[in-house]
Amino acid sequence: MRGRPKAELVLSEGERNELEALVRRAKTGQALALRARIVLACAGGLDNQVVAARIGTTKATVSKWRCRFVRQRLDGLYDAPRSGAPRSITDAKVDAVIARTLESVPRDATHWSTRSMAEQAALSASSVARIWRAFGLQPHRQESFKLSSDPLFVDKVRDIVGLYLDPPLKAMVLCVDEKSQIQALDRTQPILPLAPGIPERRTHDYMRHGTTTLFAALDVATGAVIGQLHRRHRSSEFLSFLRTIEANVPANLDIHLVMDNYGTHKTNLIKGWFARHPRFHVHFTPTSASWLNQIERWFSTLTTRYIRRGTHRSTRELEKAIRDYLAVNNENPRPFQWTKSADHILTSIERFCLRISDAGH
Repeated sequence: MRGRPKAELVLSEGERNELEALVRRAKTGQALALRARIVLACAGGLDNQVVAARIGTTKATVSKWRCRFVRQRLDGLYDAPRSGAPRSITDAKVDAVIARTLESVPRDATHWSTRSMAEQAALSASSVARIWRAFGLQPHRQESFKLSSDPLFVDKVRDIVGLYLDPPLKAMVLCVDEKSQIQALDRTQPILPLAPGIPERRTHDYMRHGTTTLFAALDVATGAVIGQLHRRHRSSEFLSFLRTIEANVPANLDIHLVMDNYGTHKTNLIKGWFARHPRFHVHFTPTSASWLNQIERWFSTLTTRYIRRGTHRSTRELEKAIRDYLAVNNENPRPFQWTKSADHILTSIERFCLRISDAGH
């Protein structure tokens, strides 16, 4: 018998299953899969030289992983963690970059860039980018917010969210608003159509052909929309739209309207009409909280899907396009799913107020 005797390699059922899984798994690294195949072949009683020829590797490689598996079992097939190069950026340097990012701005800009911070901190731009990424800092980004100053904010939120989550019986809840000053725009030159590898192209300038206003009421239960177009948006046009709503809602149902505080919604003409029609119940959203009105989300969809990239050579053509969109929407309406409770919303706003005012310190 030539050579040193090899240690016996016997696999348990669990080890065999794990090794076969490593070989089959698509995301297993190639080196790890090779080691698993070596161990499985050796467990079949094959000689190291035969295993090397069958798998396409060297006899020394087979011997190495056979011995390591015998000593350490499955753990021996994985690479040990490596220390890598020593850190060249100290914790003090990292703290200085974070503090400068949060507490100052460069002299020639409103916010830091990786290059301007790298110049000030005597680091590379890639090092600054890694520090910012590790701590979630994004000086180039900016978001806007608006807090309502309505003294009845809490009561109004609970009232409207209650309508969405638990609507009253024998009633229809409608979110009402107007999308005013919708412009009929046409490009000054023909649009170049989409082609393989080339996006649709259009001129940056346009011609105006007038404006129109869409009055709309969204049924929160079904997603259907009652719409009416007018060239102006005074209280008289809004009253005409209220009459349209009355004609389209069955007489045996109460009507709960969710509306904002726009001036045309609160004129004496409108107040008098509501007084004469007791089945209408008005719920005003808090000041500066239009996000509570679901029709705003529907207006956003209308703009992005149908108006923004549309071309209209007249106001009449624009109004026809909007009526077509209303018809398509009402053929297969889909309601928005309101998921947040009033308590959830108020708690979230409270956390935000504490964070921006440092009231929690």
